Amino acid sequence: MGQVKTYEEVIYGWFEHFHENPEVSWKEIKTTKKIASILDELKVPYKFFSDVTGLVAEIGQGEEVIAVRADIDALWQKVDGVMRANHSCGHDANISMVLGALIQLKELSLKKRIRFIFQPAEETGGGAIEMVKHGVIDDVSYLFGVHLRPIEELPLGKVTPAIHHGAALFLNGTINGVDAHGARPHQGKNAVDVIFAIQQMLKNIYINPFEVYSAKLTKIVADGGSINIIPGSAAFSIDVRAQKNSVLDELQKRINEGFKTIIDMFGVEIDWDWVDKTPGAEVSEEAMNIAKASIIEALGTECLEKPISTPGSDDFHFYTILRPNLKAAMIGIGADLTPGLHHPKMTFKKEALITGAKVLTTTLRNAANE
Repeated sequence: MGQVKTYEEVIYGWFEHFHENPEVSWKEIKTTKKIASILDELKVPYKFFSDVTGLVAEIGQGEEVIAVRADIDALWQKVDGVMRANHSCGHDANISMVLGALIQLKELSLKKRIRFIFQPAEETGGGAIEMVKHGVIDDVSYLFGVHLRPIEELPLGKVTPAIHHGAALFLNGTINGVDAHGARPHQGKNAVDVIFAIQQMLKNIYINPFEVYSAKLTKIVADGGSINIIPGSAAFSIDVRAQKNSVLDELQKRINEGFKTIIDMFGVEIDWDWVDKTPGAEVSEEAMNIAKASIIEALGTECLEKPISTPGSDDFHFYTILRPNLKAAMIGIGADLTPGLHHPKMTFKKEALITGAKVLTTTLRNAANE
């Protein structure tokens, strides 16, 4: 007979499996099946979706529903010189912590139902929107999320009841001018000049200096095919971020206006599309206070950290944007995570998984028995 595994060993085992078998957004087929097999072993009912990956499980009874979300996708990035799927954002940890909480909660008497949302495609910014479309939070009153934090935000052993993510918005654009010989620049419309004008336009957008924001070019491709050809065409991308959704909206407006001015100035065509908008956090005081009290109960006052603000973004906040009555907060777990989220060599202290599962168990139990 095999030796019975401890609670910690089970969670670590799940993490190692998900870490070693990453899948990118909308392709989390094996990940979804593995989560389902774990739920089968735990005898917890769940349901798949007919058109997207991910699944939803539920325990408890009652009309009111408390929910927790775990994102399940990985990034596509170069690791040791090879492009591959890689769990460098810690979603493998999020799955394991949420499943760890489920183990404990399924044995308790609960006054409300608890729903476990294993959401696909957080990295592409569309997973949460699809979950809302599929009705998974239509009857939910409180929603909690969880995520490991970089060491500069939270050290191992510290937990915050709320992460205030920033808002992010991305743009892909093309410039359609006229190529010209290097000796006859007056005969063309130089896309490089237009790129410089776009850069200057971005640097001259000024908003209240007390606000946190940025807008910067992140891709420029302009090539006439030869050194002596001035390129008339170019492709570019812009990354736009702000701590507040209202500031992000203002940045988008200013950039749209700036493009119109540059088009008139240079007599070129500029086509652009805004893609992958991720809203900033809209944190519920009620949800945050439940998490705060639960952190103290589970770990002690010395482990509680204040809410933190981070320039990163997360599509978790689409839930509250699309369902304004939803009370939500994302819990941050200190893990001594280095060098940083999305770094191909990201690593963290594994005991943080047990801390996260413990805090989630207490938070969801308290919310369900409130």
